[in-house]
Amino acid sequence: MLQLNYHHLYYFYTTAKEGSIRRAAEKLHLTPQTISGQISAFENYLGEPLFERQGKRLVLNNRGKLAYQYADDIFALGNELVQALNDKNSQKTQSFTIGVTDVVPKVFAFDLVQPVMKAIGSTRLIYKEGDLATLLSELAINKIDLILSDVPLPNGSNVKAFNHFLGESGTSFFAIPSLAQQLAADFPHCLDGQPLLIPSDHATIKAGLLAWFEQLAIQPQIIAEFDDSALMKLFGQEGFGVFCAPTSIQSHICSQYKVDLIGSTNSVSERFYAISPERKIKHELALEIIKSAGDLI
Repeated sequence: MLQLNYHHLYYFYTTAKEGSIRRAAEKLHLTPQTISGQISAFENYLGEPLFERQGKRLVLNNRGKLAYQYADDIFALGNELVQALNDKNSQKTQSFTIGVTDVVPKVFAFDLVQPVMKAIGSTRLIYKEGDLATLLSELAINKIDLILSDVPLPNGSNVKAFNHFLGESGTSFFAIPSLAQQLAADFPHCLDGQPLLIPSDHATIKAGLLAWFEQLAIQPQIIAEFDDSALMKLFGQEGFGVFCAPTSIQSHICSQYKVDLIGSTNSVSERFYAISPERKIKHELALEIIKSAGDLI
């Protein structure tokens, strides 16, 4: 494979940033014909166009937008390199980016990452949340170092990454103290007919939860489903119904949300994974998270 011509990349990047070949030529002190020729050479190298014309304007197409994002990262990093070399006394602040899927309980993520905050030293921790597909796309281009998820990397994924099983937790049920006291004596059948707040279809636990209810002939009154587990707990805290969370964080749930435990079961469980670009994790902060999971779950 031919090496990327960074001069061509820079001419493309400047043109995209300035919005026209004429303005890019003025900024680079070159003729428009030179810029146009260099961009054409770059597009020929890539085998596809990066711009499309809208009237007199050049607009990036989808492939051009992707190329621009990479170019922006490349030249920003180049500027950082120059600054670091010019200042011999400075040290570039390292960062470690954790992506957490939106269905992972916030309390669980907090308990898992909290020890890392105490061990990061001069490293800046960046926390991102989103659906697994979005986080994987960022992992693929090195914008995320580690993903915490309730599901493993899907089979057939085109992202080169590896699953690291963190552990499995049973499920506990909670309610405000007055309701919990009424229900605790006959768990789990006490849940029959009770108002229940549950995770949405995005959470893998939902299917197991409903199957467990059906197996035991329990029919709770499901009054709401939530993508956001933290929001579900807030509604539970206000007395709208019973809610569930991993047993591994039950003490934290009770203290933070001022609720009581009704009961727990291992028949419904959640599995948690770390997804990384490495088969064998080496980064000390990632290793700290793995260790933290072993202590927590």
